[in-house]
Amino acid sequence: MSLADQALAYVRAISPYQPGKPITELARETGIPVDRIVKLASNENPLGMSPKAKAAVAAAIAGVERYPDQFGLIAKIAERCRVDRKQVVLGNGSNDLLDLVARVFLAPGRSAVFAQYAFAVYPLATLSTGGEPLQVPAKDFGHDLAAMRAAIRPDTRVVWIANPNNPTGNFLPYPELRAFLADVPKDVLVVLDEAYNEYIPPAERVDTAAWLADFPNLVICRTLSKIYGLAGLRIGYALASDEVADLMNRVRQPFNVNNLALAAADAALDDHEFLQASHDLNRRGLAQLVEALEGLGLEYIPSYGNFVAFRVADAASVNRKLLEQGVIVRPIAGYGLPDWLRVTVGTAAENASFLDALAKAL
Repeated sequence: MSLADQALAYVRAISPYQPGKPITELARETGIPVDRIVKLASNENPLGMSPKAKAAVAAAIAGVERYPDQFGLIAKIAERCRVDRKQVVLGNGSNDLLDLVARVFLAPGRSAVFAQYAFAVYPLATLSTGGEPLQVPAKDFGHDLAAMRAAIRPDTRVVWIANPNNPTGNFLPYPELRAFLADVPKDVLVVLDEAYNEYIPPAERVDTAAWLADFPNLVICRTLSKIYGLAGLRIGYALASDEVADLMNRVRQPFNVNNLALAAADAALDDHEFLQASHDLNRRGLAQLVEALEGLGLEYIPSYGNFVAFRVADAASVNRKLLEQGVIVRPIAGYGLPDWLRVTVGTAAENASFLDALAKAL
């Protein structure tokens, strides 16, 4: 008998998360120089990280021999979101926060509801605790809230919702989302994953943190990996009721966010100029990609994020041909979309390189 046979059955049943292909890996495989490879696979900010964040990281290096002090960043997030400090939980990226929720509320004999084509970590986090994932068929590639409400069982403890959704980019109107929260049983936690929240046009954005006063069963997860450009430092935060936040902190690893990430996040949250530039670049780039996809006669899903999913006749073959040209996008067959690819919005030049390679690949 193998030692692996002694592992928990529900852990052995998990298919590991597959990240986007790294630039260095493609360089090793093809011999293409790193500086000629365009990576548009992982929804990273093409502008990099905020200049203020870079300066803060450089300054924080002098203190890495000390354990992290999260108080300052928690206080800033609480003030910014108009919640109490006790309602803020920091995570090693927002994925860490999703895992904390699962560890607190899920176990064998409990279930969690999520939408078809939603973020892959929702079933992974559910399965890692022995919970049963309940996938609800999508509606127009997005969340069908009525069907998700109907899927809730007596043993359901968590509902996972991404808004905007990844990898499809769909956006749930806020009135529909709030009505769903009002209808969900009060003993069921609703996790609202807002990793791409800052890409929503400001005129359409709602302060969902204000909903916490009305819905103590709501947890909001956000990340600084996307528009803030801190993906490599791994930092995010959750907003929840005092009670839920306290439970998440009980299972959170001590010092789960490092000094450099804390310093970068603190500075990045104040760099409003960089945030605006990143948002504007994304809107222009998204329009550039959509116009070209329409010109190529390709079906795509309208997106509120920093990416767009599009359909091709043979996605695996097209992806291979793109890689051969030094362009990395994201196949999403693992999400049940075998004929689709997802491309991250890059700079105007990166988008143009992708579109040129795509035309050749087709």
